[in-house]
Amino acid sequence: MDTVSHTTISKLSQGGNFTTPEELKAKLEEMMELPAETEWIEFKEAKNNYDFDDLGRYFSALSNEANLNRQPSGWLVFGITNKPPRNICGTNYRLQEPGLERLKWDISQHTNNQTTFIKIHELKGERGQERVILFQIPPAAKGIPTAWKGHYYGRIHESLKPLTLQKLDQIRSQATFEDWSAQICDGATLEDLDSQAIAFARDKYKDKHHELAEEVDQWDDTTFLDKSKVCIDGKITRTAIILLGKNEAEHFIYPAVARISWILKDANGLEKDYQHFGPPLILAVDQVFSRIRNLTYRYMRNETLFPTEITQYDSWVIRETLHNAIAHQDYAQGGRINVVEESESLLFTNLGEFLPGSVEEVILRDAPQEFYRNRFLANSMVELKMIDTIGSGIKRMFIRQRQRSFPMPDYDLSERGRVKVRIIGKILDERYTRMLMMRTDLELMDVISLDKVQKGNSLTEDQFKSLKKRHLIEGRRPRLFVSAEIAAVTDTKADYIKKRAFDRDYYKKLVLKYLEQYETASRENIDELLMDKISDALSYEQKKNYINNLLQEMRREGYIEPLGRARGTRWVIHKPGS
Repeated sequence: MDTVSHTTISKLSQGGNFTTPEELKAKLEEMMELPAETEWIEFKEAKNNYDFDDLGRYFSALSNEANLNRQPSGWLVFGITNKPPRNICGTNYRLQEPGLERLKWDISQHTNNQTTFIKIHELKGERGQERVILFQIPPAAKGIPTAWKGHYYGRIHESLKPLTLQKLDQIRSQATFEDWSAQICDGATLEDLDSQAIAFARDKYKDKHHELAEEVDQWDDTTFLDKSKVCIDGKITRTAIILLGKNEAEHFIYPAVARISWILKDANGLEKDYQHFGPPLILAVDQVFSRIRNLTYRYMRNETLFPTEITQYDSWVIRETLHNAIAHQDYAQGGRINVVEESESLLFTNLGEFLPGSVEEVILRDAPQEFYRNRFLANSMVELKMIDTIGSGIKRMFIRQRQRSFPMPDYDLSERGRVKVRIIGKILDERYTRMLMMRTDLELMDVISLDKVQKGNSLTEDQFKSLKKRHLIEGRRPRLFVSAEIAAVTDTKADYIKKRAFDRDYYKKLVLKYLEQYETASRENIDELLMDKISDALSYEQKKNYINNLLQEMRREGYIEPLGRARGTRWVIHKPGS
């Protein structure tokens, strides 16, 4: 590879953007000249392949070490010998499908906050040899170590190890600051709080603490607000303004805002109506709910001819989603919580990273978070029975949607610094709905994976293997569908028969009958004969390959033979001795 000036190399070491191959080559040379691997750089020969889990563990380790060493990127480099003096040996890693771009998505499915590579760079020599791959890895976000499959990794010299407690605390301490939600609002008094909101909060507090109900009635407002952890020593906190403040008192938390915006859109995505709701947010949640058109939905159950009537949205799920948005909103960014109502779904958005990392991790752990963005606010909402102290609210949302036989909530964490949750208010696929009604034995994680299948979303490798192992799905990725086992239970046999492939003998007989009648057939003739009869689970290209393999198999078996070559080939019935 060409030599680049040391001035350029020095400049590049300060940043992570590379716009030309020359700049990238300079960065590679800079790293190769280091006397030893640093904690945030790793070289691998990876001549032909590399274990996916090992790649993920290095992603976690190099991301965390880049954060700790204040580097703009971590680097994993394939195609380089790992001991000085380093040489380019080249790599064939992922030359074929699935390629490098798919790898970015695969990695994001196992990291917290769906973190993935900043970019995957590919360098080749003049003759296409000496291929080098440079994986550019983002540093861990401040206060949030990067995890791989729920575990944190780091480096000790050149060795890959679990992240030490010291380093883990060092990253998490970056987020250690005075809790924004606990700060006192100078000049604010009880007069700035809404009396109706305080009365509502008292009722909720008594619902949570039944044993204190009579005692609570004897407390004055100051005592109650201190006991419910909304105020501190009679002083008004930002939490008090957010949950219980009068609308005009919002200025006490400026430049932050405590607002929920409801927006109604038509089928074309055009805005039809909107309304903004400010403090007290403890009352605003029901006001938002009242604007949502929660229509009656009807569908047929297997055991009856009469339709089941149910509302599009579960009221508890809507309130839980809104309460989570209030508790975890990053108010310092000055943005609103949004509820976008579309014809058949609700989209909730709030600012701030999803601190638990992934929804799957929350559901599997079913335990309180280790840390909160707004700990004081979250504790107050627990006392007022707005959120669950054991952190199982998200899991309960999924369970309730399953009980209704409706699609699972969709969490989109792809946009850094924003959480999006979509609740779908209709049945997407009756086959899956009937499956949920009949197969009550399925684990929640398998239901979540099957929900991805019905939505046409990609599965992680682990999810795919789990469903395949239990014979819950068939087909080839990305075209997966419900298996015969579930089809038999849910009365979808006809649809299954349409989707599954017929016996190869059936297709061979069709080809032979065609040749008996017309004597010869071009490839186009055979494609026209078979295309619409082959499984819908296969793509167009997969069907073409299937037919090609079928014809070659019939040739080897002595049924047919080709006349001519390439595009002009025609197929005829094989005649012995010809």
